[in-house]
Amino acid sequence: MKQGNMRDTADCRAIGGVLSRIGDKWSVLIVSRLGTQPMRFNELKREIGGISQRMLTLTLRGLERDGLVTRTIFATIPPRVDYELTPLGRSLLEPVMGLSAWALKHIAKIETARERFDSSAARKQAALPVNSPNLRQTARPTGPRLNSLSGAARVRS
Repeated sequence: MKQGNMRDTADCRAIGGVLSRIGDKWSVLIVSRLGTQPMRFNELKREIGGISQRMLTLTLRGLERDGLVTRTIFATIPPRVDYELTPLGRSLLEPVMGLSAWALKHIAKIETARERFDSSAARKQAALPVNSPNLRQTARPTGPRLNSLSGAARVRS
């Protein structure tokens, strides 16, 4: 695929699959936390506020499946499990940190744009006449409808 040309459907699907993994908020936070050092599960959970145990488990499994994180089990009592970025995962640190820096730099502008858009959308919604049909409503058929269980015609009320 040529740079800047994403017309190939297979390329778009491949890119979408990768971005859906690395683009979700939990993956970004996990990759950034593991960028400094290997961490245990509960250390990650404490570092990443608001993530449930299940979501952390699922995200770590997905990152491990994609070759971004490695899981090392130490034979101690109780067993110790460390998570660490692979070389592929480390190569993701630079774009993730760049995207994070961009977001922090521009968050005020984004919030201002959202407020402007939302107030504009609210004004447009308020300007609609009360009797105007909602665009999502469609005309209902007036004829009989077949009952899927008996095959008999049933009149819609």
